[in-house]
Amino acid sequence: MNPRQTCLACLDRTPVALLEAALWIAIEHDRSVDPAACLAQLQDIQRQVSTHLPMLPVNELAQPLLRQLNALGFQQDEYHPLRAQAALLDKVLQRRRGQPLALAILALELAQRLSIPLEGVNFPGHFLLRVPGADHLLDPCGGRRLYPRDCRDLLGRQFGPQLPLTAEHLQVATPRQMLQRLSRNLRQLHSSNDNDLAALVDAERVMQLGPVVVSDYLARATLYQRLDCPQAERFDLEHALLLTDDPIQRHRLSERLGKLPSTTRSIH
Repeated sequence: MNPRQTCLACLDRTPVALLEAALWIAIEHDRSVDPAACLAQLQDIQRQVSTHLPMLPVNELAQPLLRQLNALGFQQDEYHPLRAQAALLDKVLQRRRGQPLALAILALELAQRLSIPLEGVNFPGHFLLRVPGADHLLDPCGGRRLYPRDCRDLLGRQFGPQLPLTAEHLQVATPRQMLQRLSRNLRQLHSSNDNDLAALVDAERVMQLGPVVVSDYLARATLYQRLDCPQAERFDLEHALLLTDDPIQRHRLSERLGKLPSTTRSIH
């Protein structure tokens, strides 16, 4: 199997091999990545973390787990402009810096190995974690507890006070949704660092991992535009046009489509 197929196969295991799947995403971009060496690294981290966990019931160990990871140096990557290494799990294991989602995937893997209940929460702009049934969320970047007011503040800082906190923002993320979000992150990071071919690999994986939205087609269409692939760009713009209900966006998409070369060719 190729790296993409192996990544998807990890999602079919019981339990799901989420971190290993994320490593195969990294291998798509760098064939020199050794998944066995990365998993050995993880085993060493697990030993260090478990040694310092307090003697508490397992449903109270999620926050201590995150704090131990933080004590080992795993923190949010603050480098600007952010690079793809913040979302590639092999680099996160090496550098101990990453985006919240990457750190959450690491924490979820360790929690699974240590039988600590923990789940991902698809909070917009900053991935979060939660112990099932708890009245608070946990920040994967250090373990801070976030109650509803904290979540509203976090949402407001990222998207403005006009966006209200809803139950949709607090939904549990499936492993497939986490990998799709990771792929969107990588698509953006590669694109913003002028690596359009790598971003296209991520954009195609986004499409393969689950339901897509208008912005996914638009993001891939822009990559095709930059790579001078007008027919592929047309395909994605047409699909975006079918999905959107926004009249302004529909008008802009129609204008953009009108400027592309015709798909029909005359025969002489």
